[in-house]
Amino acid sequence: MQPATVALVRYDSPAPSLRRVVELAGGLPPGRRDMRVFIKPNIVFWTRAAVFPKWGVITTSRVVEEMVVLLKEHGFEHITIGEGIVTADPTDRETPAHAFASLGYEQLQKRYGVHLVNIFERPFQAADLGDGIRLRFNRDILQSDLVVDLPVLKSHNQTVVSLGIKNLKGTLDLASRKKCHSARSDQDLHAHVSRLADAMPPIFTLIDGIFSLERGPGPDGKMHRTNLLIASHDILAADTVGARVMGYTPDQVPHLAHAATRRGWPLDLSPIQTRGEAIEAVARLHRCDFPYQETEDVCLPAPMVRQGLRGIYYRKFDTTMCTYCSGINGLVLSAIRQAWKGEAFDRVEVLTGKKMQPTAGMNKTILLGKCIYQAHRDNPLINELIAVKGCPPKAEEILGALQRAGIDADPQLFEARERLPGLLMDRYAKRPEFDEAFFRVP
Repeated sequence: MQPATVALVRYDSPAPSLRRVVELAGGLPPGRRDMRVFIKPNIVFWTRAAVFPKWGVITTSRVVEEMVVLLKEHGFEHITIGEGIVTADPTDRETPAHAFASLGYEQLQKRYGVHLVNIFERPFQAADLGDGIRLRFNRDILQSDLVVDLPVLKSHNQTVVSLGIKNLKGTLDLASRKKCHSARSDQDLHAHVSRLADAMPPIFTLIDGIFSLERGPGPDGKMHRTNLLIASHDILAADTVGARVMGYTPDQVPHLAHAATRRGWPLDLSPIQTRGEAIEAVARLHRCDFPYQETEDVCLPAPMVRQGLRGIYYRKFDTTMCTYCSGINGLVLSAIRQAWKGEAFDRVEVLTGKKMQPTAGMNKTILLGKCIYQAHRDNPLINELIAVKGCPPKAEEILGALQRAGIDADPQLFEARERLPGLLMDRYAKRPEFDEAFFRVP
């Protein structure tokens, strides 16, 4: 077996560090003027209402610009930067444009002639990934000659890690993204994600670990200054090393295990040759989520149980909960925590995703989202059904459902939901290592 090469370099200065990791990974292929390059950064989501917490959540603009410069030096002229940002309103085009402008991508457009693509404004193309899995990808990336994948070094509460392969989910249309969260055990989220790179042109993956994220993928996770770049021409090898740097072996990351098994790789690092830093010298555990605790009178994330909440059963989400519901999951839990005044709630159960089952003996059951509502709208085990039918669920409907269940949630929390990321960033604002300049193009 020919080993795949993965380079690990500490980020200590702008251009030299990126150039070194690319060189150690084998360098970029020779460019031709007619070759089309598609750069896929990671911009999970964005809000115009607040300065967004970017560290470990979003690819740094510094890495994006340095990669553009290097590509131009190698003779690549046709360079596209494309992303499909999830917004509360799927028809919203202003928020993605605001993200591109705020991150300096318009400067890159003027300075280097790159093209900027909101994939929801471009055509999609179906791809057969095998075993009955068909998804629709952005046509620009499928028709490119080279993909430069620039994910962030982050853990993920559904897929354990979110690196190069998972980053490609941002090139799918909305229907395909939801399809990835299937309730079928043989075609679950892990099975879908494991195949996302299979339809792609050649990929060069560079994992941006200047900042990393624990308990991702969103801004409520714990952000770290990590100063690490990981690069490879083999996306599975890059992700395997990235996972190991965050404390996970491939067998602990289901989509990597799926991809390795299909390739015939053992579930370890033996097919991979690393250059630069030793993994052991830079590895640090990045926990992927808070543990949940369940007793006879509560089911919540363990910190909320320790706080004393009772009478509420908000079971841990599974892989069938898609991006839209997961985006409001933290908000709902925060609303429940703030509404608790020391007395137990009235045995309220909250179900999410597609396959959770109601529990007999609950007084009130909130079905949060279209999928779970359709699954259980006629379930005889439910005593009092409280439905939030939207896809995505609307904030005012969630608020009404909580209040109907006897949870006196604060309306201002929902009204200010787009400003919440800015409040989360306050934890880091005065720490010099979390420099906002990494997300600007000077």
